[in-house]
Amino acid sequence: MRPFTYERATSAEDALTRHDGETYYLGGGTNLVDLMRLGVETPARLVDVAHLPYDDVQLSPDGTLLIGAAMSNSALAADRTVRAGHPMLAQAVLAGASGQIRNLATVGGNLLQRTRCSYFQDTAKPCNKRDPGSGCPAREGEHHNLAILGHSEACVATHPSDMAVALSALGASVHVLGRAGARTIPMDEFHRLPDNEPERDTVLEPGDLVTTVEVPPLGMPSRYRKVRERASFAFALVSIAAALDVDRDVDGGEVRDVRLALGGVAHKPWRAWRAEEALRGRPATRESFLRAAEAELEAAEPLRDNAYKVPLARNLIVRTLTELAETAEPTDTAEPGEGTAS
Repeated sequence: MRPFTYERATSAEDALTRHDGETYYLGGGTNLVDLMRLGVETPARLVDVAHLPYDDVQLSPDGTLLIGAAMSNSALAADRTVRAGHPMLAQAVLAGASGQIRNLATVGGNLLQRTRCSYFQDTAKPCNKRDPGSGCPAREGEHHNLAILGHSEACVATHPSDMAVALSALGASVHVLGRAGARTIPMDEFHRLPDNEPERDTVLEPGDLVTTVEVPPLGMPSRYRKVRERASFAFALVSIAAALDVDRDVDGGEVRDVRLALGGVAHKPWRAWRAEEALRGRPATRESFLRAAEAELEAAEPLRDNAYKVPLARNLIVRTLTELAETAEPTDTAEPGEGTAS
């Protein structure tokens, strides 16, 4: 590990003044410190921002949540306001990592963890994310758990966050403070697809600091479901964050509104805009859900060993929406047993 200095910021403005080209912000460190040990990340200085006053949830009168970037994942999942109004967010957080890691990991750090695969973490192998222009061995190598949507010749890695998938479906926004001032970035624009610059996971500029995440009110039944290879410490093969509002006054039920995002399928949380558009105003039936899933997955370009993700994602969409269509009212708690995996 490269020697580095450690400093603790006293305010967001202080953090900005301490940042330079070889400085990294440190939250919980659950991803960054691992990558430093592997020699993948080599900062000269760490500026600790985990103790800044962004560690709570504030509820606006209209139901909007303001979630501090320094809040721990465990505290977020346990927050009664989150569990009551945005249950799929609590479920998604509990589906990620172990209890010990959730106690340390922060909301901002979760959003900023690196999109990665095993080649990125092995410094003996080429990787365009780690060393631009060196190649992407995953395309012809081990890729069974990698992207089927939005990938490029330069990278086929998948974003690992469960929480970010739920925030995408919820239409959240990320509040950022930078040298040019404060700005707000829609969640769907915050992370990047790889294109020709896979080394850039987000649209953040050097020195930008995530301060809060804004989540609008939901008001409809929602669910987060994650399919994985084992019950603990496993990233999603495919996951889904879904919310469904059914107009019961229409005979058989009609989809009034729907929110869908997929995880484990792309370089960023994948908002399923095509499926949503195909569903609004349609009957709330399995047949409608299947057509919507197929419309979304028409763009899939699976590799040699991950084509199984296409039917897996299709079935996950259909099953989850079918269950939500049978739900009369929004759930008010995270599902038991959802907190055992990474």
